Amino acid sequence: MSKLKTPQDRFINRELSWLAFNERVLHEAENPEIPLLERVNFLSISSHNLDEFIMVRVAGLMDQQLHDSGHLSEDGLTVEAQLTLIHERIKQVTHKQQTIWAELQNELAAHHIHILELKSLKSSDIKWLKSYFREHIFPVLTPIAIDPAHPFPFLPSLGLAKLFLLHHEDKKQDQVAIVPFPQKLPRFISLPDKRLIKLEDIIELNWKILFPACEKRDSTLLKIIRDSDLDIADEGDDFVRYFERAVKKRKRGRVIRVKIVPPVSETLMHFICSHMQVENPQMVSEQLMIGLSSLTEIYHLAYPELKNPLYNVRFPERILDYNHDYFEAIKAKDIIIHHPFESFDVVVQFLRHAARDKDVISIKQTLYRTSADSPIVEALIEAAEAGKSVTAVVELKARFDEEANIKWARDLERAGAQVVYGFVHLKTHCKMSLVTRRQEDNLQSFVHFGTGNYHPATAKIYTDLSFFTCNKTICHDAALIFNFLTGYAEPRHLKKMVIAPANMRNTLLSLIEQEIENAKAGKHAAIWAKMNALVDPKMIDALYKASQHNVKIELIVRGICCLRPQVEGLSENIRVKSLVGRFLEHSRIYCFANGHAMPSKHAKVYIGSADWMPRNFDWRVEGMMPIENRTVHAQVLEQIMVANIKDEAGSWYLQSDGQYHKVASTKNSFSAHEYFMHNPSLSGRGKALKKGRRGVVIKNNQKS
Repeated sequence: MSKLKTPQDRFINRELSWLAFNERVLHEAENPEIPLLERVNFLSISSHNLDEFIMVRVAGLMDQQLHDSGHLSEDGLTVEAQLTLIHERIKQVTHKQQTIWAELQNELAAHHIHILELKSLKSSDIKWLKSYFREHIFPVLTPIAIDPAHPFPFLPSLGLAKLFLLHHEDKKQDQVAIVPFPQKLPRFISLPDKRLIKLEDIIELNWKILFPACEKRDSTLLKIIRDSDLDIADEGDDFVRYFERAVKKRKRGRVIRVKIVPPVSETLMHFICSHMQVENPQMVSEQLMIGLSSLTEIYHLAYPELKNPLYNVRFPERILDYNHDYFEAIKAKDIIIHHPFESFDVVVQFLRHAARDKDVISIKQTLYRTSADSPIVEALIEAAEAGKSVTAVVELKARFDEEANIKWARDLERAGAQVVYGFVHLKTHCKMSLVTRRQEDNLQSFVHFGTGNYHPATAKIYTDLSFFTCNKTICHDAALIFNFLTGYAEPRHLKKMVIAPANMRNTLLSLIEQEIENAKAGKHAAIWAKMNALVDPKMIDALYKASQHNVKIELIVRGICCLRPQVEGLSENIRVKSLVGRFLEHSRIYCFANGHAMPSKHAKVYIGSADWMPRNFDWRVEGMMPIENRTVHAQVLEQIMVANIKDEAGSWYLQSDGQYHKVASTKNSFSAHEYFMHNPSLSGRGKALKKGRRGVVIKNNQKS
């Protein structure tokens, strides 16, 4: 057994592990094997991720510090110690982001995508930009001179503004003025010859139009980040109205960070600190460009040769064989769909088919996140207007999607659907549809269970699984879960499905314990698991125990991982990798050898909506679905899991010291993403990967 007793020996800090994940994302912006605009996009994503991390995680730690909670992290660090480490790490990351942006600008210029600086403008450019400013920018700007009659305006979180230190010659005094950027204006403006210039530079060029009677002493661009976490209280009044108020309150959360472009005079620095109520450590200078998340505008420019090549998104052959009769196709055999390689339109069409089928009586649906023009919600509205019984469990606590979900809830209610908001202190995070249909003299139900959200846009870039079945036991379990969501009737007798917070952690702990017993008995013992985050200390300790009993453990953890692998006496039988590439790995899969060599048809395989985090086990309603159909079982275990384990092109291995090492790869290195893009679909006449000692072995796989 392990002699390692201290928290630091057993756990990696959660916040630092997340920052390490974002550094892996940022690394893709440097990868010369990736098309140029895709690298620009990775830089944009890393910047957006970091802003959200500060808005939520850093803000939360600052609140703890403010209240002097004395709380220690699982790895034994005080709040102050964590913030010190986090701020230093963020400083390093932001410096690297700026360095990468400088390099990418040079490469963009080599491909005739030029981003102009003020000092490089020609007289003809200046003339055009002044005209453009008067016609397209000036009418929507609101320059505000700050004085007792003109108080400092409200700036939204992540909002940009230009700050000016002006001198009034007639008044013989200096004054600060601010120009907030309207959120609907683009950050990059294209000149007639397609060269680009930043919005802030156009405003700087035309400052005299905004302040004609002044001299400019100094100016800077600033961006603020506010505390954006929501405090959920047990309010007695209408839950939707409470959330509407909470979202409005969040928009005015306290400022926790201000980004500025140096150099900035002491006068402006003092002004920013006093009006934003921040201290100097909360002021961050970014040399080249504030708000690199805006680079997504450049990514969306029409340069297909600088982006990833397109691939054919496949549609399941089984659905085609049954002439798009989803119910008959599902009755023939369970179906698994692998997004984004297989179309999310299957899920949308399943619900549309149910909405228009005269024999469908009811549709029950969970909604956590969906798109602004959601075809899922449209299908539910169509079904409700057609007189079907529609129940939508809409989660209002989906961070940053609260307003959108309130809107959808209102629309569904107007159409006649029953809308339920889940629980006050639990997030409904499971992804499930239950359709019930009259068939002759009987009722038959159909279930869709997913590992990802009902969001057509993210389904194009996230890897997720959709599972369709009409298995009577599973459908009955699903009905019990929906009754729990709508009526608080805790499902105590589920036969196949597992839910949190009722019993998911204990079920997984039992499955791990069974692998330990198999190892003790001399049987094959292994655990393969894929998730976005591994944080829960009870699960980590159970995996440590399994490793110490010689259970072979392969973990694919995209983001946060607090477990230390490869520590002698503790976790030498655990290997952890993170796969970062073209698609965001999002599917959750849990596999247990069950006494047989992996991969095996005897293994216990589950898919789910939950990462292994305390919040998923204790504070969310999550689902875990057993995969028992022989063909689907092989598809999930022998194709998806083996491909992820064998991947070299996008894999990073976690070391015992908490550092990640990128696998050395070549153009011939195996890529799970490339494999799934260019091989037949899981639900068609595909191939299955088998994990062999000498590499990847392909075997024929029968049609599902």
